[in-house]
Amino acid sequence: MQLSQLHYLPLPPAFFSILVGIFVVVLVLIQLGALRYAYMRLGVSSSTALFLLFGSLVGSYFNIPVAQLAAQKIVSGQEIDFFGMRYVVPVVAQWPGTLIAVNVGGAVIPCVMSIYLLVKNRLWIKGAAATAFVAGVCYWLAHPVVGLGIAVPVFAPAVATAIVALLLARADAAPLAYIGGSLGTLIGADLLNLEKIEGLGAPVASIGGAGTFDGIFLTGILAVLLASLSRRSAPGAPAKD
Repeated sequence: MQLSQLHYLPLPPAFFSILVGIFVVVLVLIQLGALRYAYMRLGVSSSTALFLLFGSLVGSYFNIPVAQLAAQKIVSGQEIDFFGMRYVVPVVAQWPGTLIAVNVGGAVIPCVMSIYLLVKNRLWIKGAAATAFVAGVCYWLAHPVVGLGIAVPVFAPAVATAIVALLLARADAAPLAYIGGSLGTLIGADLLNLEKIEGLGAPVASIGGAGTFDGIFLTGILAVLLASLSRRSAPGAPAKD
């Protein structure tokens, strides 16, 4: 097994460039001041938010191996279509079986950011409720895909997140959307479906990687949009939970 084969973009260049384009639009709007207040509502500075979004894009290329399943026939070097999206199966050689990994951009960074927002905003109860709702939706829609692993429709996490965030806490919809969308997608789509990975022939089953990364990235963008639409809360507002 070659370590270089473990790292790859979760989407083909054409699809990945769409996410890059969204990032560039957000960057331009921040520089123009249009989204500065939105990031204040989210609970981070605009420079920190840009670093996180950029880190998610770059980090999506890197996977951290955590476990390996029994030897099986492996699919290699294909592009798989699922629900309007196309995902990459890396080219591998001398690969003993499916490798379970954690994606840096789609799992590590969103988890760290979600924990920070939970602590900062004290959204413990509402955060748990939002995460559980999104996890349930993603678990229901998650589909095992041969050669890829687990995938969910790209807009499903964002739609579920928007609904639950606005229903639970309109004033704090932005941080709640990021928390529920990120953690809920990772739990419902990836972690609760790990037992379905074996036998799919995926060389790398990446938690937060191909199949779920695009949905998680879009929930981060959604959180910004919700923040830009929400009203200012009164100063000295009481604790959330």
